[in-house]
Amino acid sequence: MGLRTINYNVPDLEQAKRWYSDVFRRTPYFDEPFYVGYDVGGYELGLHPADDEHPVGAGGCLAYWGVADLAATMSWLQERGIVVHAAPQDVGGGIKVASVKDPFGNIVGFIENPHFTLPDTPA
Repeated sequence: MGLRTINYNVPDLEQAKRWYSDVFRRTPYFDEPFYVGYDVGGYELGLHPADDEHPVGAGGCLAYWGVADLAATMSWLQERGIVVHAAPQDVGGGIKVASVKDPFGNIVGFIENPHFTLPDTPA
């Protein structure tokens, strides 16, 4: 067992696909009107069309995507005008976290953790 997929509910799948493709610097491996899936370092980032049963926005759960250099990642995101939700913070043990908001209000976290090897992550 282990983490496999994180889904974000979005009201506009095409706009979300452009945003997530840019932020994660990859194209979807699965692209259908009912779901878009990305392989991000062996984990799935999924986009699901929002509806009454799947509203957008923060829902009490926050996924952190691993990056090699959090400062560089946050700088790169801010250059694109992406809204910072929580500025980078050192939480101890060399671990740093931060988060941004996607255009729909979902919170997307990033983590630099020297205790884990990252096979394929953006800077």
